[in-house]
Amino acid sequence: MNRLDKAKQAQVVAALIEGNSVRATVRMTGVSKNTIAKLLVELGAACSKYMSEKLVNLPCQRIQCDEIWSFVAAKQKNVTPKLAAANPHAGDVWTWVAMDADTKLICTWMVGNRDWYTAKIFVDDLKSRLANRVQLSTDGLRIYFHSVAAAFGNDVDYAELIKRYGGSVDERGASPRFSPPECIGCEKKPLIGNPDPAHISTSYIERQNLTMRMQIRRFTRLTNAFSKKIENHIASIAIHYMHYNFVRIHQSLRVTPAMAAGVTDHLWDIPELVDLLN
Repeated sequence: MNRLDKAKQAQVVAALIEGNSVRATVRMTGVSKNTIAKLLVELGAACSKYMSEKLVNLPCQRIQCDEIWSFVAAKQKNVTPKLAAANPHAGDVWTWVAMDADTKLICTWMVGNRDWYTAKIFVDDLKSRLANRVQLSTDGLRIYFHSVAAAFGNDVDYAELIKRYGGSVDERGASPRFSPPECIGCEKKPLIGNPDPAHISTSYIERQNLTMRMQIRRFTRLTNAFSKKIENHIASIAIHYMHYNFVRIHQSLRVTPAMAAGVTDHLWDIPELVDLLN
């Protein structure tokens, strides 16, 4: 990778950010698969380090949290003892994400299991990055409450948005396997403090989950583009969020989320993102 000039590195990163697979990027850029994988992991680590250092003392007012499913090597039900021995991270993985509803900034994220231990680390990290009291909204996953209570105590206005869904068959009696069930109702449930009912919502973070599905090839359903290694999976997410926060202009904001939140004073480009490697 040392022989790969900055322009070619930027071309590779741009292709990956726009949702292309590693093999498609090889065909588009002429760069070898191993070189792309090495660039991916090293730049992902640099992006994670930069965001960890810069996303602090955030003046957020309303935070939405959610978790999105994916898998490494195989879905959990298909992980054999042989595969588990060869790849300890094989199976389902969840990406926990916290977003500022006003600036659309991704404040923090974490890849792990969907359990209390991961939730606690995630929420503790979120608390450490905030400069003031916030209103926090999550879905009805119960482990959120215990994690939020442990991290924030009473210094938060926290509520759950619990959605109810219809049955698993459509009007023809067929099972809509590849379609989400119909949402037939929502319940806003204040749990800590005094959250404003008008702002109890997870709409922005759920829309961000769609952006991840569209922009990160590894999250595309019903393909063979899923991650084979956890290191590459985490690196891809880090680059995605670095680009989302600092490079990509949000349509409704007309600036990047990082600019809207006061984290940076200028619009980044992909060559500047690649400079994080230096």
